Amino acid sequence: MHDVQQIARDIVAREGGYVNDPDDPGGATNHGVTIHTMRRLGLDLDRDGVVTENDVRVLRQDQAVSIFVDHYFKRPRIAELPAPLHATVFDMYVNAGANAVRILQRLLQDMRIQVSADSVIGPQTIAATQQGMAAAPDHFVDAYGIARRNYYYALADARPTSRKYARRRDGGKGGWITRAEEFISPRYHLSDAQHRERTALWV
Repeated sequence: MHDVQQIARDIVAREGGYVNDPDDPGGATNHGVTIHTMRRLGLDLDRDGVVTENDVRVLRQDQAVSIFVDHYFKRPRIAELPAPLHATVFDMYVNAGANAVRILQRLLQDMRIQVSADSVIGPQTIAATQQGMAAAPDHFVDAYGIARRNYYYALADARPTSRKYARRRDGGKGGWITRAEEFISPRYHLSDAQHRERTALWV
């Protein structure tokens, strides 16, 4: 198991550099850090008195790593979940915020483990997750990854402008799906045919 700093560096590498896609609600983003996050944290890197796209552009990778560790791993208490879940929940929290926790809580509910789907990691969620891991130690991380993948497909179902993140122009798996499957055992990856069938109704 890599330490949290390495997990964060892997996330930064996965996220890539500066982008400002009008279809992405996150807005201007660099190394996975959005302009909204930088404004919330008051990161005026060019010291002009306001956080703008330029501040996003000049954000360094090491700064992004620190932001992720402090605000997307420690603060939401992912560190208190069972260690095998750290990489996948952390990665999803960077990508989808508190939805990462709601996905976990709904998975636990599907297992008939009592927990509120409130998107917050507290004592109840920590205990429930430990119970879930104990009940299915060889499958729980995969189950979470599959739930992530389902979340992405459902989001693209509901939001046509986001379909390009789940399906490439040639019909193959988009970045969202391949990202989720990085945390799923290969035996549970969808085949290309299965992916195309899942997205066949998308325009």
